[in-house]
Amino acid sequence: MQVTLKVFRYNPEKDKKPRYETYKLEAEPTDRVLDLLEKVKGYEDGTLSFRRSCAHGVCGSDAMRINGSNKLACKALVHDFGSKITVEPILGLRVIKDLIVDMKPFFDNFRKVLPYFINDDPAPEKERYQSREDRERFDDTTKCILCAACTTSCPSFWASDEYLGPAAIVNAHRFIFDSRDQGAAERLKIMNEVMGVSRCHTVFNCTLACPREIQITKAIGEVKKALMTGSLE
Repeated sequence: MQVTLKVFRYNPEKDKKPRYETYKLEAEPTDRVLDLLEKVKGYEDGTLSFRRSCAHGVCGSDAMRINGSNKLACKALVHDFGSKITVEPILGLRVIKDLIVDMKPFFDNFRKVLPYFINDDPAPEKERYQSREDRERFDDTTKCILCAACTTSCPSFWASDEYLGPAAIVNAHRFIFDSRDQGAAERLKIMNEVMGVSRCHTVFNCTLACPREIQITKAIGEVKKALMTGSLE
């Protein structure tokens, strides 16, 4: 099939403002959008810039807007979008070049929630055991790959990148509800700040955008409940 690929282009060293360029490509319905971008870069315009790494939906580096929705280009198949495909950078972050955005505000917010294991008890000889039931309490939020698809689909983040955003809250959830961790109170204090969970208006954009199918809105709701009740049950 022939695909018309419309790509957002912007080089701050040359361009006064962004533009779109269109490419006509032969493609298989089972090709990925990432494959189309690689064809353009390899055979038509080597200046096209975008992030990619593993190309298997694990690294999260190739998040972008495809026909208006946040997706991983390596998981987005041509037959799901048809013969006309528009590719743009994710919103809410400064465009560095073409489809590459400045991820610093995103990772700054991620670091704010203390996304690491906190436990000051003496280390056991082998490991800190946990029941299957306790693990299931936060299992869903361990799947985050930090692609930023959820955060950059959020209207509250578009309004201000000071808002922690869904991805940061998901990673806080992962540790807040881990029975082995002792940093829940400190993280909940961070969640309760002006730019914390109160900025979430339950739009569900984040849940729809997540390539790992994490129930993000549900997780944010659980953090809100923990703040309101003072309980992790």
